[in-house]
Amino acid sequence: MAIRKILLPLTGADSGAGEAALATALLVAQLWRAHVLALHVRVDSRDVAPLAGEGLSGAMIEEMMTATEREATERARKIHAMFDRFVSAHGVAVAEARAGADTATAHFAAITGREEDLVAQQARLADLTVVPSPRQDGDASSSDALHAVLFDSGRPVLIAPQTAPTAIGQRICLAWNGTAESAAAVQAALPWLQRAAAVRILSAQEYQRRGPGASDLAEYLALHNIKADLSTFQPVERDVGAGILAACRAFAADFLVMGAYSHSRLRQLILGGVTRHVLEHAELPVMMNR
Repeated sequence: MAIRKILLPLTGADSGAGEAALATALLVAQLWRAHVLALHVRVDSRDVAPLAGEGLSGAMIEEMMTATEREATERARKIHAMFDRFVSAHGVAVAEARAGADTATAHFAAITGREEDLVAQQARLADLTVVPSPRQDGDASSSDALHAVLFDSGRPVLIAPQTAPTAIGQRICLAWNGTAESAAAVQAALPWLQRAAAVRILSAQEYQRRGPGASDLAEYLALHNIKADLSTFQPVERDVGAGILAACRAFAADFLVMGAYSHSRLRQLILGGVTRHVLEHAELPVMMNR
């Protein structure tokens, strides 16, 4: 199945990571002749009232709500302007989605509400959601959108690198450990794998869980006319995530596919983990599913 609709949550107009995500989404759209829905979720000023606390007069709360609404309007204006500038520079037509389009299209929409809920809901009817890199020094809300899609949409998410790529999907690495999350990621990646110039399956004893091995995956992909070579990687300083990224660099990969959070997200936040390391250090586009 081809990629036809891409969801792009936009949270900040001054974020380099946000601009890289927009450029990545447009690159994917041009590759697949797909439509990009650039979605900005505005803060609802009414949500400020419960946070105001006791001891504030009605007039003070009203003033806070007015200031919040003013800031939200200005933020949306800047984000819309960034979107217009990018689509113009990349020659992408601004239009509503339509069937049978022979070129990439995009349009901007702003809605009001709670970002995590609305992004996850919109992602359920998108073939792919592109989010900015959630580096620790990046926009925290982008990480919220990422985890909302991963945990509440049932759809794949593409994490854009800090710097927009010039190519994507030509040399693909699959990080495989036999889990249901890995299988879901492979299923979502089949359209990419079928058009890639080279595919490599990455596996390691320290990464493998109970389930099919890398050779089993290679046999499965062959049924889809996808030739993939096998490569065993080594953890870097006992870090499996670092080993995966090192193997991607050795392959000159421009796309990494992997399952997300085979262990619980809480465990990964406390102890670290493969998903967390890749999210914080990847320098190439990473497509995750769970």
